[in-house]
Amino acid sequence: MLLWAGIVLIVAGLASIAIDRQTSHALYERVSLRSWRFLDSITHLAKASHWLIAAVLACGVAAIVIHECGSTPVWLLVEQSALAFVASLAVGSIILHTIKLFFGRRRPRDDIEMGLYGFLPFSFDLDYNSFPSGHALTIMCVAVIATAVSPQLAVLWFAIAAWLGLTRAFLTAHYLSDVLVGAGIGLLSAREVVINFFPQLALSWF
Repeated sequence: MLLWAGIVLIVAGLASIAIDRQTSHALYERVSLRSWRFLDSITHLAKASHWLIAAVLACGVAAIVIHECGSTPVWLLVEQSALAFVASLAVGSIILHTIKLFFGRRRPRDDIEMGLYGFLPFSFDLDYNSFPSGHALTIMCVAVIATAVSPQLAVLWFAIAAWLGLTRAFLTAHYLSDVLVGAGIGLLSAREVVINFFPQLALSWF
């Protein structure tokens, strides 16, 4: 199921490039200052550095506890889940930053405020790093690992991931296509890492 979901997200993202500019301008005009401040206060819950630090700390604590007190199912799960997330994020980030470099896309705010829109492949310029969204990729990796740990809450994890990913478009920090493709890459990266390297975490419907 996750394989097809990831493919659908990427295809939908590529298709939405055709309406990206109209969508970003409409969101810019319709999102109130109060809503913008709220969205800005939660959007960085999807930032990679926060989750990476948490995963490294969790893995370290689990390793110490297992070494000192012996392994238990809970601490083994913590360690494996943290490692799976780090691996998923690493794989996804390599793909994402390769695409960012290859396509070199300006951000929506540049188009809205300065009229600068387009792609500049191999620009090596941080102004051209909109496509795809790293936040969307990160939080989708989190959702996959959280689902592996607590599958009964799968709908909640993916709903939260979708919402936090979309905040990037609402804030015009990314185009809608950036978010969809980033989410698709995150979903597929996490799925492949779990299935191939952490099969004990994989659910039958992954």
